[in-house]
Amino acid sequence: MEIAIISDTHSYLDNKIWKYLEAVDEVWHAGDVGKVEVIDSIKKIKPLYGVYGNIDDHIVRKVLPEYLVLERQGLKIAMTHIGGKPYAYPAKVASWLDEVKPDIYICGHSHILRVERDKKRNFLFMNPGACGVHGFHKVKTLLLLSIENGKPGNLRIVELGPRAKL
Repeated sequence: MEIAIISDTHSYLDNKIWKYLEAVDEVWHAGDVGKVEVIDSIKKIKPLYGVYGNIDDHIVRKVLPEYLVLERQGLKIAMTHIGGKPYAYPAKVASWLDEVKPDIYICGHSHILRVERDKKRNFLFMNPGACGVHGFHKVKTLLLLSIENGKPGNLRIVELGPRAKL
């Protein structure tokens, strides 16, 4: 199973993203979608699972939850938008993670791509960075992940190019 993990589109989808989304089985969006049209355009080609973010309006919030738990091939995946980072999670998120006990935890918000094993809670932390044009990030990024025989692997970072023209 191949997954594209994106976040912080802020109503923008780079034309370069489509070749990556077409090549996966599912797209996971870690919030700050922007307009519901982003969800609709992705769902035309692939199943999309995700959460809303702090910039998302009531329309996006009707379509996506704040917290999401998925299971794929025996792996439990937890996702929310404002999720902190390893060893520094907001109290509400830390409590939720302790309850859910995911194998993989995905969040967005920071616009900083980061993948790290949280040894205290024993899960893989993933933040795909941001693939939109709003924010302070310099490069638009996303993650590609394979799940095979119940194990995550073959993680790839995709750089779509500069956030804005210099």
